[in-house]
Amino acid sequence: MSAPEIVPFDLQRMFLGDAPPLFLLEIVFRTVVIFLWLVFLLRITGKRGLAQLSPLELAIVIGLGSAAGDPMFYPEVPLIHAMLVLALVVMMQRWLSKLVIRSERVETFVEGQPVELVRDGVMSHPALSAANLSREDLFERLRAQGVRQLGEVQRAYFEQDGNLTVFTHAQDAPAGLPVVPPWDLEEPTALSPDLLAVGPVACLHCGRTQPASGLLGDCTCGHSRWAAATTDPLGAAGAGRGASLDAGKDGGGRTGTPAGQS
Repeated sequence: MSAPEIVPFDLQRMFLGDAPPLFLLEIVFRTVVIFLWLVFLLRITGKRGLAQLSPLELAIVIGLGSAAGDPMFYPEVPLIHAMLVLALVVMMQRWLSKLVIRSERVETFVEGQPVELVRDGVMSHPALSAANLSREDLFERLRAQGVRQLGEVQRAYFEQDGNLTVFTHAQDAPAGLPVVPPWDLEEPTALSPDLLAVGPVACLHCGRTQPASGLLGDCTCGHSRWAAATTDPLGAAGAGRGASLDAGKDGGGRTGTPAGQS
C-alpha cells in the first residue's frame, strides 16, 4: 500500500487538515485535561529534580515544547491545531498564576510548600522523606554552600523550586556532625558504646549533639550510634574540640568503628 501523496503548501491540509471544524473543541478539551494532569504528576513527583522551575513552570515548558515541535515536521498535524494548543497553554498558565496569587490553597497544591530539613543542627528525617531526599543528598547540598558540619546550620529549608536555603550562625557555630569529607569517601568514626566519651558527640542518624562524659546512651531519635562532634572537620583546631575516648567497662581500649559498620 503506497503512502498518500502530499501536496506541498496545501493550505487546507496545513491549517485545518481532514478533521471537521468541531474537532477544534475536542482540542480545547484534550489540552485542558493533559495540562492539568501534567501539573498534577509533576506536583506529586517531588521538587528534587525541578531546580529553579516550579511544577507549573515545568508543565508550561513541556507543553509548549511538545505543541510547538510536532507541527514543525509532521505534515499530518495542522498548524491551526498547534496554534490553538499553544494559545490555550499560555492562557491556562496566566489563569493558574492568578489563582496561585489569590488562593493559598491553590498555591500549596500547585507550587507545594517549603520544608524545614534542619533546625539547630538536627536533621528531620520525616521532612527528608517528604522531600524525597536522602541524608547524603542533604549533605551534598550543604557542602555546596560551604557548610562543614551540621552545628553551623540554624535552619535549612527545601524551597518550592527545589533549592536549599541555609541560615547559619552569625558568629561561632557550636560543634556538630561533620558533613565533609563526603561520607562516601570518608565516614565519621562511630564511637564504641563500651567506651567513655569526653566532649561533645553527635548522633549519626539525626545529628543531635550533646555533651558526653561517660558511657553513651540512646539519642532522643531512638538511635544509639554516635560520632565526635567538631567545629571544623577539616581543621586540626576544630578536630581537637571533638570527643575523646577513654577505656570503658571492658578496658580493651578499642578506638571505635567507621559509621558504616556496626
